[in-house]
Amino acid sequence: MRFDDRFLEELKSRLRPSEVIGKAVKLRRNGREWVGLSPFSKEKTPSFYVNDEKGFFHDFSSGKHGDIISFLQETERLSFVEAVERLASEAGMALPVQTPQAAQAEQKRQSLNDWMELAARWFAARLNDNTPGAKAARDYLKRRGLSDQDVAHFGLGYAPKEHTALKDALVQKGAKVSELVECGLLIEIEGKAPYDRFRNRLMFPIEDARSKIVSFGGRALDPDEKAKYLNGPETPLFHKGALLYGLPKALKILGSSQTGPELVVVEGYMDVLACQRAQIAAVAPLGTALTEEQIDILWRRHPEPTLCFDGDKAGMRAANRALDRALPKLKPGKSFKVCLITGGKDPDDVLREKGALALREALSETQPFVEVLFKREFEQEPLDTPERKAGFRKRLRALAATIEDKDLAESYRQDLMARYDALFQRQPQSLPQGFQAGSMRGRYPRRDAQGRLIEPPTIATPEGQQAARALSKTLDPMAAALAQGLLDHPEWMHDHLDALESYGLGDPALEGLVRVLVALSFSTSPLDSGVVNRHLQNQGFGALLSEIQKAALRSASPILAQDKSLADAQAGWTKAFNAIARLTALDRALKAARDEASTEFDVEIFTRTKQERDSLRKALKSGQIFEAESDV
Repeated sequence: MRFDDRFLEELKSRLRPSEVIGKAVKLRRNGREWVGLSPFSKEKTPSFYVNDEKGFFHDFSSGKHGDIISFLQETERLSFVEAVERLASEAGMALPVQTPQAAQAEQKRQSLNDWMELAARWFAARLNDNTPGAKAARDYLKRRGLSDQDVAHFGLGYAPKEHTALKDALVQKGAKVSELVECGLLIEIEGKAPYDRFRNRLMFPIEDARSKIVSFGGRALDPDEKAKYLNGPETPLFHKGALLYGLPKALKILGSSQTGPELVVVEGYMDVLACQRAQIAAVAPLGTALTEEQIDILWRRHPEPTLCFDGDKAGMRAANRALDRALPKLKPGKSFKVCLITGGKDPDDVLREKGALALREALSETQPFVEVLFKREFEQEPLDTPERKAGFRKRLRALAATIEDKDLAESYRQDLMARYDALFQRQPQSLPQGFQAGSMRGRYPRRDAQGRLIEPPTIATPEGQQAARALSKTLDPMAAALAQGLLDHPEWMHDHLDALESYGLGDPALEGLVRVLVALSFSTSPLDSGVVNRHLQNQGFGALLSEIQKAALRSASPILAQDKSLADAQAGWTKAFNAIARLTALDRALKAARDEASTEFDVEIFTRTKQERDSLRKALKSGQIFEAESDV
């Protein structure tokens, strides 16, 4: 008898694992879990855990893990069907009606499953062959950091180059060619004999929720191959939109975790393997954007899985597809977090270059779904005209309206509009003389008595207004160079946010700009120069940005020199900024000393402070501050 996933999920949702398992194992409450002595091994210290929220048991002494069905299979030697029948009786659920046609279809599926399992073992054996292709596959796995134990754990294998190697091997074992075509292992083209679908590829077995192999994915080892990755076709066993690669092993990691585990959705096979090797529960869609069925599968296992994407353009396209597919399905208590790995890296890169701890830290840097959605729409185009701003607002409203749950749709609308209002918050400004609101005389364009064009008022933020007023003054070149460095490389400020807030960049004209940059660093990630400059333009800093560029060029600072490496430029920026911050602190100390009314005023300290301040000013003005041996 075959039970579909919905039936099995409902069955498990009706029964508490602690109640079912508690009939065979004496359990006691331990925080959010239940603990007892292992039923699989003799032990004196309890290491057997049951978690009702996750729906799993995990036995640390034997490594066994599973749900209430597999528990009955393990402890009472029941078949899968017998275990389901027992539990359905306890839950008061009627079993699906078994028809002759359904029984025949199940028998057919079981036969196809047997050939898939045999094919997996055959592929695994071929990986150890003494052939150039098998050696290339082993070398590839070694370069990707996989050990022999990893290869065996994930069931990886190799499909030889020959057109009928697998076909010949399985037919010799009794398989019918028609069966191998039906389960997707062979390709049948009219007028030609069927041949192997996978050739000269590294093979990844694809399992269903019951850990049965239902298909394969193959990575090409020939760089000239058109399809880098190839999945099996839709078959009676395999529906790619209803499965997630790596799910059974991810569920085992979820069940064994004692630290509030996360479920992560990554982009490819190797990323899944990297995460699971680092004990991170990870899965991947099978070559397509997330489907509604896959979203439901994820939410049955975790209320807020993390969608992880590479930070490059391809990763952002994949992220956008996932956002659009998931948005209508969101509901109270069911959402997603988003992780964008910066630097063009994927999880496999991070694991190989920096290790498991760094990968776990990278995947913990997540953003709420609504925040990523807002940023995506914000960055679509410059918002420098009323029409574009109105279009932005309209897109946000339309996105919120796509959410099927009406209460959540309204919450999203309010949240997105609040973000919009915060982004474009304006202060009222007096109208030009002679302007009458609501009258034809006040409409623009207008001209004065001499025929000169009267420009409409520019509405800007207080910071933008202050910056515009300061343009009549000459910007300090060194301060401008520091500001230009942050505009080009906003990530440089991450280690200096406190100092930036306290001391600025050494020129009062830049105070408003600094406040906006610091606020943006806390609210936006990842932060790049394009996002920063668009935001500043929208906030009314356009004229100041132009003046900064001019003054920075006058400074001739090595921070901006084209022949400097990025690391040297950042080191120079840090040295100059630290000097500016110190200079500002000294100026404040001297001012406080001058204002000090106490008779205990220390003239010697005042003199030393003034000498240090003057020395720093000279070093900054002359460029001495950038000299390698400078002790200023």
